[in-house]
Amino acid sequence: MRAFVVTDYAHPSKIPITQNAPEPKAGPGQVLVDVYSAGLNYFDLLQSQGKYQNQPPRPFVLGSELSGRISSNSPIPDGCPFRAGDRVFGAAQGAFGEKVAVAWQSLVPLPDNMTYDQGAGLYVTWPTSYEALVGRAELKAGEWVLVTASAGGVGIAAVQLAKALGAKVIAAAGSQEKIDVSIKQGGADYGVNYSKEGWQKEVLKLTGGKGVDVIYDPVGLIRDSLKCIAWKGRAIVVGFAAGEIEKLPLNLVLLKNIAITGIHWGAYTKNEPERVPVVWKELLELFSSGRVKPVVYPETFPLDRVADGLVAIEQRKTWGKVIAYVRESPQNKSKL
Repeated sequence: MRAFVVTDYAHPSKIPITQNAPEPKAGPGQVLVDVYSAGLNYFDLLQSQGKYQNQPPRPFVLGSELSGRISSNSPIPDGCPFRAGDRVFGAAQGAFGEKVAVAWQSLVPLPDNMTYDQGAGLYVTWPTSYEALVGRAELKAGEWVLVTASAGGVGIAAVQLAKALGAKVIAAAGSQEKIDVSIKQGGADYGVNYSKEGWQKEVLKLTGGKGVDVIYDPVGLIRDSLKCIAWKGRAIVVGFAAGEIEKLPLNLVLLKNIAITGIHWGAYTKNEPERVPVVWKELLELFSSGRVKPVVYPETFPLDRVADGLVAIEQRKTWGKVIAYVRESPQNKSKL
């Protein structure tokens, strides 16, 4: 089968597609999935170079987010609710290949109103953003939310979810193009450019001097954003896409009576597994209702050009979720 196989650590641009990779075999509790679309993530760049916190033994197939169908030759483990042909999305090492073995608990039914391209980018970004806003920040209708990197994968999901929950959303991005995406496709109420000095004053003006109740930050801009946080505000540490782990002025935490909280969705399976199905149930209801909708970057990449998509992410040229279509089929673009 065709797959993006990492034999020696290297930048993705230096790794060719393998045309005859061995097909995976399902282990205990696993099913086989025919991959139609795969989600591209920044951590794929790190993993291909041996720099990520989770490194499978080499050789391995890159990629983790996927959507597709349960393979016709897949075993069905005891307790597994899926059957051959079911449309699913989920996560497993090896998503950048035509077939992958997946623990069935790591799969979710793909809603009927979603394409494979839309489904391929759901599994990591959407529960992260939902649990950050609902479980950690306890967002309430009518509150102000500032979302940094608002046009990125987790950012634009957070913008949509905050709006669906009744919040007023200020999208913060580094260019006017990405602000426009955040407003037109994400539904943000306002936008600010955080590459311009003094952007926090604009946030304060928009909120009538109060500041924002919730900061959602996947970039590493908590410190700067504290200049426009409200009394008893909550700042959520989602990630450090800018590359620097921040050191925060705790005097502001004290003086403004604010809370700094983190979200590590990947740790819920181990530490709070009962919360996982609750989050997915609530998210699937939102997807089915049409109140939120995945935003896919307009250029989707064939499997042979996965590296180009990853480079575009690395260079911050993209917005929304970047997708690779693994199987060239109308099913990538339709529900059929």
